Amino acid sequence: MADMKTFRLLVNTPDRVFYNDDVTMVELSTTEGEIGVYAEHIPLTSVLVPCVMNIHVDGDVKKAAVHGGIVEILQDKVTVLAEIAEWPEEIDVNRANEAKTRAERRLSSNDPHIDVVRAEAALKRSLARLGAAR
Repeated sequence: MADMKTFRLLVNTPDRVFYNDDVTMVELSTTEGEIGVYAEHIPLTSVLVPCVMNIHVDGDVKKAAVHGGIVEILQDKVTVLAEIAEWPEEIDVNRANEAKTRAERRLSSNDPHIDVVRAEAALKRSLARLGAAR
């Protein structure tokens, strides 16, 4: 791994600098699909969806739950402006499971008063949390 090119990954949330270090690759999900970014990637700006972000550093993979935002990719730097970003140890798995169950129940209820977009967003956030916690 010593010969792998690195780039700076900066992940900011409204509350904190979540991550700021050199990495060999980052994987995340955008509205256009899943992407993996290496150094010298073509410049790109995209909207993030709730997902598990995989951060590759020296052969190790760090997982984090990201709850949407924006990603700017440059050849030597990737900046993520996330609504929320959480490390696995920050996630309450029981609470995430309960949120997943509630969202699934709402979506399958066929109740015309249910806000489907909101329930789908809650489901995606809970799945991102559970995926990162595993």
